[in-house]
Amino acid sequence: MTKDQKQSRRDFIATTGSLLAGSLFIHPVAEALTIWDNPSQKMKLALVGTGVRGLGMFGRDVMRTYRDQVEFVGLSDINEGRLAYAKEYIGVDCPTFLDADEMLAQAKPDVLIVTTMDSTHHEYIIKGLNSGINVISEKPMTTDEFKCQAILDAERKSGKKLIVTFNYRYSPHRQKLYELLRDGAIGDLTSVDFHWYLDVYHGADYFRRWHRKKEYGGTLLVHKSTHHFDLLNWWIDSDPEEVFAYGKLEFYGKNGPFRGTTCRGCVHADTCDFHWDITKSEHLMKLYVENEKYDGYHRDGCVFREDIDIYDKMAVQIKYKNDVQVSYSLTTYSPYEGYRIAFNGTKGRLEAWIKERQPWEEEAQDEIHLTDNFGDREIIVIPHGGGGHGGGDTRLKDKLFKDPSMADPYRQSAGSRDGAMSILVGVAARNSIETGKPVKISDLTDIELEKTGRGA
Repeated sequence: MTKDQKQSRRDFIATTGSLLAGSLFIHPVAEALTIWDNPSQKMKLALVGTGVRGLGMFGRDVMRTYRDQVEFVGLSDINEGRLAYAKEYIGVDCPTFLDADEMLAQAKPDVLIVTTMDSTHHEYIIKGLNSGINVISEKPMTTDEFKCQAILDAERKSGKKLIVTFNYRYSPHRQKLYELLRDGAIGDLTSVDFHWYLDVYHGADYFRRWHRKKEYGGTLLVHKSTHHFDLLNWWIDSDPEEVFAYGKLEFYGKNGPFRGTTCRGCVHADTCDFHWDITKSEHLMKLYVENEKYDGYHRDGCVFREDIDIYDKMAVQIKYKNDVQVSYSLTTYSPYEGYRIAFNGTKGRLEAWIKERQPWEEEAQDEIHLTDNFGDREIIVIPHGGGGHGGGDTRLKDKLFKDPSMADPYRQSAGSRDGAMSILVGVAARNSIETGKPVKISDLTDIELEKTGRGA
């Protein structure tokens, strides 16, 4: 880093650092996607799917933080033991149901939150919409184009709304990139290089869980990359048009030197670098291990099981309606966690290298490098907003539960169209890998693609 670059960084922090941290939470007047318009009454919530995501992101934290704005009127799961623990863990005294239809009929919620296995999201989203209520779904919205079309049809028919929780949109760093692109900081955007790295801890964990099977999670191109494809669609402000991809399973699954069923009791525990001791987590033991008898699900499955059929390395080329081209990759066995991204424009380049899963004190801020075509560089420092996903989780939940009518100047609320366009890139990539041919997004659903100015 040159002397001028160091001075630019110091000046930026000194003059705008504290202002930026606060300004990112200002909400000027703008149209927002709203699921609740009666602030004088508590929002009645029902949750289906009581795994880690449901209990953490949308269970206990929502109950503790927004108890003045919401109340839980029902919890549902197909595993009765997990359901009983969920009620205790969240700290609610509402009825529980093994059948979601019964919950919707008896509890009569205002909003249904769906955090089940990805491949069943469409079932519960459609049930909620058909019951005449708004729905919040964890990403991905669903796992293939047919289920996606069914959701779109149900929402149109019901007249109700579906929100997909893309929390990454709300993080200060991603929002700043959105602002810079909208402001023309690099001229007209022409291409994007986006490479995501999952480390050997987080990345490996997908191969322990139900995500390891295409039929449950649609591959990581849908389950994980939907986050990234949504960000691309949002940043680029155009619809993806055509996708070509490569992918392969070459590290986990059948490629391992040995294998077992679960890490518990494995004869290779002392020599396997991927051995994971679930017994060290009281929460996971109570939530999963103690309830295996009800459905046979093992949370600590071997990452080298023969039945793993998803890819562990992926490379995707995406062409957008506005002619922006994207090169994307996802690797699941990297030595560190994070991503590198670069936006190339007619006047310059925006770059960021974000390392995630680091100690919080080392990740209090992120950097964006803005370089014009003739080499002049500005380093922009973005403070974290606090909370998970780069500060996005808290801001997303504030919008959902604290002030649903909050203005949305950066179009961070994501509806069914956003949810569809994000998964369709992943579905197209998966179809391309399987057929060896490029896939047109317009062939997957009846959504009419737009060049720019997409609505929620």
